[in-house]
Amino acid sequence: MDGATSFFAVRLQEFVFLYPLFMAYLWMFGGVYYRYHWENQCKDPWDNPGPLPEYPPVTILVPCHNEGDNVKDTIAFLAAQQYPDFEIIAINDGSTDDTGELLDGLTEKYPMLRVVHLAGNQGKAVALNVGALMSASNILVCIDGDALLDRYATHWLVRQFLSSPRLGAVTGNPRIRNRTSLLGKIQVGEFSSIIGLIKRAQRIYGRIFTVSGVVVAFNKAALHDIGYWTSDNVTEDIDVSWRLQLNHWDVRFEPNALCWILTPETLLGLARQRIRWAQGGAETFLRYVGKMLPWRRRRMWLICIEYIVSVVWSYTLVLTIVLWALGKFIVLPPTLRIESLTPEWTGVILGLTCLLQSGVSLVLDSRYEKGLVRYFFWMVWYPLAYWIINVVATVQGFPKALLKKTGERAVWISPDRGIQSLPKD
Repeated sequence: MDGATSFFAVRLQEFVFLYPLFMAYLWMFGGVYYRYHWENQCKDPWDNPGPLPEYPPVTILVPCHNEGDNVKDTIAFLAAQQYPDFEIIAINDGSTDDTGELLDGLTEKYPMLRVVHLAGNQGKAVALNVGALMSASNILVCIDGDALLDRYATHWLVRQFLSSPRLGAVTGNPRIRNRTSLLGKIQVGEFSSIIGLIKRAQRIYGRIFTVSGVVVAFNKAALHDIGYWTSDNVTEDIDVSWRLQLNHWDVRFEPNALCWILTPETLLGLARQRIRWAQGGAETFLRYVGKMLPWRRRRMWLICIEYIVSVVWSYTLVLTIVLWALGKFIVLPPTLRIESLTPEWTGVILGLTCLLQSGVSLVLDSRYEKGLVRYFFWMVWYPLAYWIINVVATVQGFPKALLKKTGERAVWISPDRGIQSLPKD
């Protein structure tokens, strides 16, 4: 291998393998620091918190589209919230199944429930906007129509708002509900060893890429300040997160606010979900990147840089694979020749890092969910799968964001919800 080949190929492959290595340790150190700086300051167990100094009224918003199979359980869990002053507003957004009829019937059983019916498929953002404008509270808890909110989750979310007047949103802690299939099991690892660590680490440097749209609480005054949710982004949660933080509202992570969610359990369903997430992230970045250049918005720069580097890394990995494959069939110039995809020493380090990352996440999340150790085998392998899925989603999602028509409304698309079961007490 000559000098030119060595320089280009080695530098390219070093970036491909060292970037996820660097991010893994960044997330781990951030997660551990968060645990000892914030989580350990709270001595209350997540399932039996102490009293709050006050209990401001809360409105729980539940946008629904074709949730006939799930809405009864969702509303039942909401009605069981251990919080003294709350209402539930369910927005039936043009469902074509029996969601509307079920919700109307549930109003007789749960007096705190109000139901709003929208004609046609308007999209989640529009449904949330309608619910927010109808609410009587300044704290809005938003969950998906197939999610099950832990009975103390509202308590923990409100607790955050009482500590800071500039708090715009608090994202909760999604936990996987369907775990009978292989994809279900490995996503338990993702939400612990990847997503949970990322949110903890991002909280350390002051900004969070996105709240979890499936469980999040908002300061209504902050939403009013930014104009509520936009209806033309396929991921309204990423969009609202960036706009809140660009307008100097804080966003926090509350790991005690548990919410049991359904995830895709087919490869096609998982791919569609992740491509949509990638497209939504790209749409948000392209729309707001120019607005974060002023110095007063510098706290968003790390989030922006992290996103840019992750996209560059995804395309770099694809380029590396393409050059290696082409080199098997045609003679490439020395500067473009990739001799091998074998990671060698970096592969060993990546494997050990995945093991360590999974162990760290187990320690952090064992506070909120017992029995995670039995998923350790799947958690060990998921960080590697995460990067592969991330590449596929980014490479497809970013061009879709570039080609999307401005102002085109994002409407509901029923996802793959996997094999459903209720969480055990």
